[in-house]
Amino acid sequence: METALDNPVWHALTPLPDGLTMKRQHAARFAPDVSPFFAIDRPTLQAYAELRTLIGDAPEARMFRPAPEPVPPGWQKTFEKPIAQMVLRGRIDARTDGPAIHELGSDDLEEMLALAEQARPGPFARRTHELGTFLGIRQEGRLVAMAGERFRLPGYVEISAVATHPACRGRGYGRLLTAALAARIQAAGQTPFLHVFPDNVAAARLYGAMGFVERARLTIVWLAAA
Repeated sequence: METALDNPVWHALTPLPDGLTMKRQHAARFAPDVSPFFAIDRPTLQAYAELRTLIGDAPEARMFRPAPEPVPPGWQKTFEKPIAQMVLRGRIDARTDGPAIHELGSDDLEEMLALAEQARPGPFARRTHELGTFLGIRQEGRLVAMAGERFRLPGYVEISAVATHPACRGRGYGRLLTAALAARIQAAGQTPFLHVFPDNVAAARLYGAMGFVERARLTIVWLAAA
């Protein structure tokens, strides 16, 4: 039986207000300045027809799908790669020692964008931070690491945009921020989860050591309207 985790973008999009999303009955997308991801409820001709009406100026529809699927008529696949979905099964205790952790907001946006450009943790746009709590670590006043919440599903919250400035890697900042977010999510009665490409071996090992367990392999696919 399919769960919300099998189609996470769809289930994250559907409860959000119109200012963050664009929706049809069977297809939806984030607003372009929030996230590049699109979703369909199931792979039907009607869903893909509705998806086409949402493309706008985007070069492709970037989607999480439960498994590889045939390319629908009128579309062409420009990218496909498996991604591991990991769920935190046990309790986590956030460390209280180490550098101070700050909650980030709109006043920190330009620094967050600059850090995302330098660290390249994945898609991060001007309004991505509106999707949830973002935490950061500063060094001599400069933002050098961050992580935040992205997809919210019934009972689950995704941790995303885990980024550390290249000059500050190896200090455990990513682990500290991930643990701090996970502890907040668990304290709110939700279960943390995240996504990582299997070839990002170091990150996958880190999350595994923290207690995240691979639940499934999803497929990232980009479809361009032919």
